[in-house]
Amino acid sequence: MQLGAFSVSLSVKDIRASFAFYEKLGFEPAGGDIDQNWLILRNGDTVIGLFQGMFEGNILTFNPGWDQQCAELDEFSDVRDIQRHLKEHGIPLASEADEATSGPASLTLADPDGNNILVDQHR
Repeated sequence: MQLGAFSVSLSVKDIRASFAFYEKLGFEPAGGDIDQNWLILRNGDTVIGLFQGMFEGNILTFNPGWDQQCAELDEFSDVRDIQRHLKEHGIPLASEADEATSGPASLTLADPDGNNILVDQHR
């Protein structure tokens, strides 16, 4: 099972202050819109998202179908296959992908310490 590209989605209080901080660490904008209160930043293969007012807590994010540079992969584990695997292993899900669909979908879960995980397939 391949979870795809990994990033950390950070819930920030002031997106402009957070952007200025991470920019000093060498991160550069790779997507998003600061005026809409979200930015995707990249430093090499490391990706973080800054999100102001969109969710509480930080989220570990996986994107099936993408490599670490957001290039589409020819072969990947579909989010619905990942979902079936998680269910087979008794992992409770907070939200699920619709099994009757194909293409973009997502699921959410939490690890034993309450850290939120998003598996978000865009294609």
